[in-house]
Amino acid sequence: MSTLLTPVDASARELALAHVERARREAGVIPDIPPGTPLRPIGSVGVIGAGTMGGGIAMAMANAGLPVILVDVEAAALERGLQRVRDNYAFSVRRGRLDEATVAERLARIQGATSLDALAGVDLVIEAVFEDMALKRDIFSKLDALVKPGAILATNTSGLDIDEIAAATGRPADVAGAHFFSPAHVQKLLEVVRGAATAPDVVATLMDLGRRLGKVAVVSRVYPGFIGNALFRQYIREAHFLVEDGALPHEVDAVLECFGYAMGVFAVHDMAGNDVGWQARKAQIPTRPKDRRWNDLILELCDMGRMGQKTGKGWYRYEPGDRTPHRDPEVESYIVERSARMGIARRPIGEDEILERCLFSMVNEGARLLEQGVALRASDIDIAFVTGYGFPAERGGPMYFADRIGLQRVAETVQRMHAEHGYWWQPAPLLLELARTGRSFRDREAAR
Repeated sequence: MSTLLTPVDASARELALAHVERARREAGVIPDIPPGTPLRPIGSVGVIGAGTMGGGIAMAMANAGLPVILVDVEAAALERGLQRVRDNYAFSVRRGRLDEATVAERLARIQGATSLDALAGVDLVIEAVFEDMALKRDIFSKLDALVKPGAILATNTSGLDIDEIAAATGRPADVAGAHFFSPAHVQKLLEVVRGAATAPDVVATLMDLGRRLGKVAVVSRVYPGFIGNALFRQYIREAHFLVEDGALPHEVDAVLECFGYAMGVFAVHDMAGNDVGWQARKAQIPTRPKDRRWNDLILELCDMGRMGQKTGKGWYRYEPGDRTPHRDPEVESYIVERSARMGIARRPIGEDEILERCLFSMVNEGARLLEQGVALRASDIDIAFVTGYGFPAERGGPMYFADRIGLQRVAETVQRMHAEHGYWWQPAPLLLELARTGRSFRDREAAR
């Protein structure tokens, strides 16, 4: 068995879980925003975009007792969104999680509208349209002229530049990111993204709102993908490269599940739908930098109709009415043939390499975020990944895990991977410095 897969004993598990709980508490501590900072009143909320994310955010607000106006400029899209909300609540009733009276109260808090004018008097607006910078800037420009002074203007973008969005308004201090995770009424992580001009009381108010919603709120500065997706894209990228280099999807997933993940990355792809962002990613191909490796296998699966569970086939195949993933010789043969077409000599890949490439790539990126001040603490990265990305709590989070096994090992591996694989493995200077001096991420935070 891989040394990285050594089972977590009772003592180590207790320490890791204590770290997770401490990280949860510390995430709300923002050094330059003192406790007791006056908060902006949030008595009403507007949500723009009645898709899956917008509807989920509206439900999260209604569940917390807040009246919500859900806006979509297309009446048909608005009705679909409202019906999805009703269906979600009906499902909770069938499962015995809510009673009819509670659902009726919550639904009464959600009103629909087809004009932004309906948001003129709300205290908080959360924009949740699709990831298009021009569209978001247009919406924020209109909100700037419409919404009352002092209202918070938040975007649910999963990675676009908050400062560029804020620049479309005359009140960038009121603009921030409020990145919910789907489904927003269920998932517990909220990234509060602080732009260059975001007012401290806006950050404090959104952090408090996260608490009111029953979520774990973590502050991030502006960075592509913020904290969560910045690391997660490293994890995904290396898993896909591993499949090109010689592993098969079930082999990668088996190692990740043995490590403690509830599901491996390819099973998660199939569950979420391989076509998430499909067309947008295809459109980016012509303009991508040529100095680094890319992986487009998931796009090719979509072109083949392999969207995942919803089509009965993706990285795995699925029997009707059953979500159990089964190996599929068709996709495995395609993967092997594709590697050959790319000139890649496939080779056996062991458990250690799978874990090192998936996990250490995240740690390296996490060190970069700490060095640049995107994340306040390594423990913020840990709680984000335990809460929102399925990292096993008994291992404490990616940065805590790296501290436990030793940053010297992580740094040596990252340097070796950089020599072998190039661009994506450029070592973070902070990681190298901590490894050189024999310190950990926790040592660094204690010294600060």
